Amino acid sequence: MQVLGIFAGTDPSGVTAQMLQTVLAGVKAPHTTVTVNLNEYNLHLAAPRHPNRDLGQLTQLLIQSDVWVIATPTYWGHESGLLKQFFDALRAHLIRVDQAGGMHPGRFKNKHYVTLTNCYQGKWTNLFSPVTDATFQSVDQVLGTAGLIKLGEAVQTGTWPTPTLAPEKVATLQKLSQKINRSQRKDDQTMKRYLQLFVVVALMTLITMGLQQLLPHGGFWWTYGSFVIIFFALLATILHLMTVKLHARK
Repeated sequence: MQVLGIFAGTDPSGVTAQMLQTVLAGVKAPHTTVTVNLNEYNLHLAAPRHPNRDLGQLTQLLIQSDVWVIATPTYWGHESGLLKQFFDALRAHLIRVDQAGGMHPGRFKNKHYVTLTNCYQGKWTNLFSPVTDATFQSVDQVLGTAGLIKLGEAVQTGTWPTPTLAPEKVATLQKLSQKINRSQRKDDQTMKRYLQLFVVVALMTLITMGLQQLLPHGGFWWTYGSFVIIFFALLATILHLMTVKLHARK
């Protein structure tokens, strides 16, 4: 399995690069690693009369790699413009668009990815006023639409005025390396999703029946109506909580 490190920052020796190097250093044989610095590539959009050889080279690396480790600083509350340009230039390869304009996963479906970022704000500021959430959400939106599976994420806060990687953050990054080492080349999440749905439905049914015991007893339609209302309210609540992701903030 090949792991591709994608650096999308301005300083190849800065915190973002250090985070990327730490994760890749923990990848064990027989897995191999490759690193690309997007600053070294021409990322303009390709066209029939204006092919982009650099983009073609990057596309081949992405095809050959099973895990992508994306490292980008958070600038102005978002990922770097370099990474955004990369995603824009790669759009035709990431997704397939149907006749109605719907977007579907392209050739990279079922690959895995990890997102790394950093910001100047301290960990408590980022915790209560999340500066880096938008970076993680942007990457998740693009790669999730492309059908990739997320392995994890990490953030290093407080990189101003001393742009150094905190020792305690190394352990977090090494855990991400371990996830990469355990990941499978083909990872079908269908059965996992069915099991999760089964557990949610079973739990909501149990809670609903328990709450019904607190209500006055009635006939069939009273029992049926109260069950539907309680079950729907609980299910809507838990689905909302499951879809609101709390990203790494400190």
